[in-house]
Amino acid sequence: IRCWSNIPFLTVPLSRAHGKSFAHRSELKHAKRIVVKLGSAVVTRGDECGLALGRLASIVEQVSMLQNQGREMMIVTSGAVAFGKQRLRHEILLSQSVRQALHSGQSQLKDMAIPVLEARACAAAGQSGLMALYEAMFTQYSICAAQILVTNLDFHDEQKRRNLNGTLHELLRMNIVPIINTNDAVVPPPEPNSDLQGVNVISVKDNDSLAARLAVEMKTDLLIVLSDVEGLFDSPPGSDDAKLIDIFYPGDQQSVTFGTKSRVGMGGMEAKVKAALWALQGGTSVVIANGTHPKISGHVITDIVEGKKVGTFFSEVKPAGPTVEQQAEMARAGGRTLAALQPEQRAEIIYRLADFLTDQREEILLANKKDLEEAENKGRLALPLLKRLSLSTSKLNSLAIGLRQIAASSQDSVGRVIRRTRIAKALDLEQVTVPIGVLLVIFESRPDCLPQVSALAIASGNGLLLKGGKEAAHSNQILHHLTQEALSIHGVKDAVQLVNTREEVEDLCRLDKLIDLIIPRGSSQLVRNIQKAAKGIPVMGHSEGICHVYVDTDASVEKVTRIIRDSKCEYPAACNALETLLIHRDLLRTPLFDQIIDMLRVEQVKIHAGPKFASYLTFSPSEVKSLRTEYGDLECCIEVVDSVQEAVEHIHKYGSSHTDVIITENEQTAEFFLQHVDSACVFWNASTRFSDGYRFGLGAEVGISTSRIHARGPVGIEGLLTTKWLLRGDNHVVSDFSEHGSMKYLHESLPLPQRNTN
Repeated sequence: IRCWSNIPFLTVPLSRAHGKSFAHRSELKHAKRIVVKLGSAVVTRGDECGLALGRLASIVEQVSMLQNQGREMMIVTSGAVAFGKQRLRHEILLSQSVRQALHSGQSQLKDMAIPVLEARACAAAGQSGLMALYEAMFTQYSICAAQILVTNLDFHDEQKRRNLNGTLHELLRMNIVPIINTNDAVVPPPEPNSDLQGVNVISVKDNDSLAARLAVEMKTDLLIVLSDVEGLFDSPPGSDDAKLIDIFYPGDQQSVTFGTKSRVGMGGMEAKVKAALWALQGGTSVVIANGTHPKISGHVITDIVEGKKVGTFFSEVKPAGPTVEQQAEMARAGGRTLAALQPEQRAEIIYRLADFLTDQREEILLANKKDLEEAENKGRLALPLLKRLSLSTSKLNSLAIGLRQIAASSQDSVGRVIRRTRIAKALDLEQVTVPIGVLLVIFESRPDCLPQVSALAIASGNGLLLKGGKEAAHSNQILHHLTQEALSIHGVKDAVQLVNTREEVEDLCRLDKLIDLIIPRGSSQLVRNIQKAAKGIPVMGHSEGICHVYVDTDASVEKVTRIIRDSKCEYPAACNALETLLIHRDLLRTPLFDQIIDMLRVEQVKIHAGPKFASYLTFSPSEVKSLRTEYGDLECCIEVVDSVQEAVEHIHKYGSSHTDVIITENEQTAEFFLQHVDSACVFWNASTRFSDGYRFGLGAEVGISTSRIHARGPVGIEGLLTTKWLLRGDNHVVSDFSEHGSMKYLHESLPLPQRNTN
């Protein structure tokens, strides 16, 4: 803990030897000394006269937060000319209005022409006001700021350079934020063709080159260049094929076409890139990002320092494999080729993968053993997660059986006609099933998920991006290799991609132009994080599995303990395990109730009492903290209800719409429960654990969905398909169907082609 002006704040461990830039975005959080360059378009208003005060205040807040974490922040700012222009225009207008009033004797003002204002004069008038504004803003965070005005000569004169360096170091030592700007009041116009001259020389002709020179001179770890575009594009932003470049490497300049410069300021994107590469060569990491977008400008600087995928990151280390964007494009192209295969060919790929799971069993289990040993040595996984991570011969055999079920049931999944309508004579409409596109499946500690999801994606003709937990890295690697080997028999190896780069899940969720559906498989916290992070991409899944079993007064003694034991104890970490047991009030203090409690004690299940249940007991178990708890372990809540109606109401209030069960011999009560409980899966006299794609006969599942749109419950092949409409006509136009046209709508339903049920 450090203190500054009596305000305590946390510091972060920040230290590294300067001389080499960071290789990956994830390392930026270790940056100690940071330069933030604010372009003219960021600092000024849209009318180029005056400052964007709200945006500037947000930037100051972010810089202050990083400074209070123990970092050393410097700002290279534009804005003096714009601020001075506003002041001078005001003065000129005031002066003209006074003269006009004296000359004409009238108080009404006529249209007055504003003379063209010289930039140096504007800078001279605006520098003091700009600095006063920064000081006032930083004071709100108990931070002192200091102004430094420089010219090119200050870097070329050795004595001045040493003085500047010493001043900056002293300011940083005193926890003061230096605010640096070119002294535009005296600086000469930039010389044509005067540019970057190598490692030791850089012409300070604008604030981009100033920021780069300063960053290298001060041995900073990170230079953040904020402009009015998202970053560097492979062609001018706004053009049809322009794509944002996530990581830019030295030597990639040939692949970029530069557009015009921003509406204000002296440099364009080409100047920024040259300055960034010069700084990178000097050992400073660089990110160019948008500082004007209202949705991100409030956290753009802190997002960059946290390593989030914002703007363009300049790196000298080129990864061995493709970027995640390239992988997504490969998956889409491969998925389209996959969808065009014959159903028998897609099935053949899945059968081959099923064979690999048993034939290559030893190799798979050896890789899984490495994952288990590493997880146990690091002690970072709880016992339920270790169980999920573990593979065995029986698990692999079950997986292979499930994959063969998928292959057998996938024969007519893609391209199946589900509706035919004759619109008019010789104008027939069909609705057919098609793949969704590119799926992103994110899963934790579940290597068996990889072949299951891959088989479902193959059967449904979808491209697939897989992001597994690092705790299962070895297992995922071998399983993905076998999947691609199976895909290779029909030349569609690229359809399934495993993301091995350091992509954060949050960054993947922003690829809305490349990914069509996200399916999380893991903890409720993972699902909630993904649902929150997804930007414009639908998420299929459930955030919690709070499953209920209601024991009715007419329940069978023989069935109750079997179903409850299986629902809670067979696999307590599963999302379809029992979490809350609802008991009818009339069953309290009966032999059946005693049997339930004895069985739970024998199975070492920790019991938490609901408020109503606790009120009936003199000495009750620990009262539950929340009735919306997913324990994921040998724990459960017991609560009392007065009727089946109250049980339904309790489930709707506290459940997660996953799986809920009634145990009763009364058919009328059971049907009421089945019809009124609004969950994805509702069972009568059966364990909650049946809520599973394999047990439903789907072969496998990509997950269990509790959403109400598209797919619900265990999601198999059908849930990974959407539809498109095919209209076959013969010179038909809408005008023929007008009031005086020659044709009439028929809208006749046509029989569907017979399905292949083999």
